[in-house]
Amino acid sequence: MYTTIAIEDLGKPSVMLTDQDFIRDSGSAASSRGMPGLRVIHVPKSSGSGVMEKTETRIAKVFDDIITMLTEPLTAEEQSPKPMELEKPSRIIFKGDLEDVNRFLYRRGWADGLPVIPPTEKAVDEMLTGTDLDPAHIVAELLPRKGKATVEKIAVNAVMAGALPTHMPVLIAAVQALSEPASRYDSVHDNLGSWPPFWIINGPVRNDIRVNCGVGIFSPGDIANAAIGRAMGLIIRNIGGVRKGIEDAGEIGNPGKYSLVLGEHEEESPWDPLHMERGFEREDSTVTLSFPRMLTDTMASFFIEPKATGAGRILDTMAGAVQAANFTSFVLGPLTAKSLCKDGWTKEKIKEFISTNADLPSGPAPVSTGHSTTHQRPTLDPDGILIVVAGASNSASIHLLPGERIAPSYSPITKKFEPHNFITKKVELPKNWDELVKKYRNIVPVYAKY
Repeated sequence: MYTTIAIEDLGKPSVMLTDQDFIRDSGSAASSRGMPGLRVIHVPKSSGSGVMEKTETRIAKVFDDIITMLTEPLTAEEQSPKPMELEKPSRIIFKGDLEDVNRFLYRRGWADGLPVIPPTEKAVDEMLTGTDLDPAHIVAELLPRKGKATVEKIAVNAVMAGALPTHMPVLIAAVQALSEPASRYDSVHDNLGSWPPFWIINGPVRNDIRVNCGVGIFSPGDIANAAIGRAMGLIIRNIGGVRKGIEDAGEIGNPGKYSLVLGEHEEESPWDPLHMERGFEREDSTVTLSFPRMLTDTMASFFIEPKATGAGRILDTMAGAVQAANFTSFVLGPLTAKSLCKDGWTKEKIKEFISTNADLPSGPAPVSTGHSTTHQRPTLDPDGILIVVAGASNSASIHLLPGERIAPSYSPITKKFEPHNFITKKVELPKNWDELVKKYRNIVPVYAKY
């Protein structure tokens, strides 16, 4: 739809072709760009095994519709579409008990299917103690609805997700990361491939807010990991305007969209942590964002097991697991990382090895050598590989979060072609940080012994 809009901007009439599943998505995209009157044709899906005569009939019908839409005069409504009449926002939108509030928010499309904490004035005010920024300060403008992510709106969604005020600095940095053109959030938020945001937290803030870096890093049970990820999902939905089945066009979806958050286990890593690798100081706290594209579209990550011990077998396994992905995150257990480091492998050397030995399919374009024509073996850009160390201290596991590096494409944010990359933002702590940490640090599970 954005391409169709760009053509219309050039003064050329255009028509959007889509199937039934994306009718609402295309309408939302057109409205968000101020062109609600764009013409859209519904093209029925084909299984690929249909009778040729029927397929040709459908194609002919589509071409007839295209010609009609491109040549018939615009209606009065299409020439001057009426602006949407929005309700005047109110500070208080609903009153009721916990069950009533949850059902109201869910019916409005503001919840994610799980119960939420009602964002009362008192709860939001408490959340705002986690930042020195003014509540009206606009942290970023998020696509596709160009929603203004003010500090207060971030706090509202943080309350709903069950976050703590100590999570606010991380959430603000995460929103900043989303708004960076190189994150390509504008391309992946509504992609068919079900891309979840993957958040990696580094620096002292991990321990201050008890981000899980060790046992069960991908499992539920830690308020920081769960609430930060869930809050960002609500922010993407409620401020960015990415709603499932409308702007979120994932064909199958991904559970990682609930909460794909981990902290790097820096204390157990033999290498400098991720944020230092990306130019920050060790004492800085950061959030790094990537968008893995899962190979099955149903898993948040998958475990790969070396066929034998030793650096060579570990690296062969890592390279062989990449397959078609070209934007890849590896989460190495501390024992695996230490084994590689002991044999002289740095992160840079590992990336170079994987980039040249990844099991990528042969490129289709032939390369002429002057005497013969061969197929050039594709390689993976080392800059498209991210390595973090996390998991239990005795973990020798390897987890792969495969992705796809989006080719530079036109960004409506900067109005130019932008590359795709990992994004790292510094977490800015408020002046009262030590007091906040002391106040909320002991909110931890205490399990009964049996």
